[in-house]
Amino acid sequence: MSRDVRVQDNWAMLFAQKLALKNKVGLHVCFCLVPKFLDATIRHFKFLLGGLSEVQTELKTLDIQFHLLFGEAASVLPNFVKQHSIGAVVCDFSPLRIPKSWVESVQKGLPSDVPLCQVDAHNIVPVWEASNKLEYAARTIRGKITKQLPEYLTQFPPVIKHPFPVKVKAEPIDWDEAEKSLQVDRSVDEVKWAKPGTRAGLEMLQSFISKRLRLFGSKRNDPTIDALSKLSPWFHFGHLSVQRSILEVKQHRSKFPESVDAFVEEAVVRRELSDNFCFHNPQYDSIKGTNDWAKKTLNDHKKDKRSYLYTRTQLEEALTHDDLWNSAQIQLVKEGKMHGFLRMYWAKKILEWTESPEVALADAIYLNDRYNLDGRDPNGYVGCMWSICGIHDQGWAERPIFGKIRCMTYDGCKRKFDVAAFVARYGGKKHKYQGKK
Repeated sequence: MSRDVRVQDNWAMLFAQKLALKNKVGLHVCFCLVPKFLDATIRHFKFLLGGLSEVQTELKTLDIQFHLLFGEAASVLPNFVKQHSIGAVVCDFSPLRIPKSWVESVQKGLPSDVPLCQVDAHNIVPVWEASNKLEYAARTIRGKITKQLPEYLTQFPPVIKHPFPVKVKAEPIDWDEAEKSLQVDRSVDEVKWAKPGTRAGLEMLQSFISKRLRLFGSKRNDPTIDALSKLSPWFHFGHLSVQRSILEVKQHRSKFPESVDAFVEEAVVRRELSDNFCFHNPQYDSIKGTNDWAKKTLNDHKKDKRSYLYTRTQLEEALTHDDLWNSAQIQLVKEGKMHGFLRMYWAKKILEWTESPEVALADAIYLNDRYNLDGRDPNGYVGCMWSICGIHDQGWAERPIFGKIRCMTYDGCKRKFDVAAFVARYGGKKHKYQGKK
């Protein structure tokens, strides 16, 4: 269990239990806890550990053993398999390079007679079934996914109480000690609005359906209105199944057709497009990973004069001349989230205010991964790549710095929503431009 940290509504978990029931053997669930992961902070690890603790408690009621193993999977899992005479290993799926390398290393380390099966428990249509190639845009993958939804968008059977005992019981877990073992930045702490675990994720889903779904279709691009699902942290950590969310939301299509269709587009088509991009493009977080037209236009405008140049630290501390941008950055730092519309504006301004597209992309990914609860995710990489590198987009009218990359402006935001109201909420100030320090 790695990307999808939940017991129910989990196809990888269900397949593992089916395999164990068929062979009349016990079932173990393992999570391999690494001391650090990319730019994740204690904010992210507390959310992860909170979900894992809930998983352990639920599995105990189902007579399924949960093991927290310390270290990379390749180092600890093959030994666990040999030590306990495990007959097969099932893992979930991530398209990102480090989790992919973990799976490949585990496979190499397993005994030759122990099969490893991978199940995409994150996407509704498994990534390798949705498309066998890198898709150009949402319009090229939408039909492929929609066509397969009747087959894959089904109800889940339950994970049941496991009838076959195991020879070795899991060791007790000291969750406080597990947290202390982490070698991560502890200055970015947990947020109050998002509680980890499946139960909290389901509660947020129900609050979306009852309070915000009616607004989602028409108001989701207005940062001053509470219209978003807020589900991305639970989706990212796998505490909540996207499939479960779609099944629940679709029940309200007769009342809110525009909102339900928009939610399905974003949570299914756009999200699975992100997984497709990262799965088929090993340079998913690099300028080298974008289209040739975008590489050319960014290169052509690389030496364009920038009116403002900011360091990563100035950006991180929201010290720009733009009160809207600063307010979005403050929301990110304080709440571990940023409104989806402003994420695009935020990233595009980083392109405008740093010395090169390469620096802009690196800074956007760093800040997103460090503060957003849903950082280090295909959606985040693709969001930064769309904003800065034009992937899944088209060429627009040429302008300085951006070239043919789509531009977003402060005045454009003012035409779409009440910028002053958003700024008042988060307190972003217009700082006098001091130049790059």
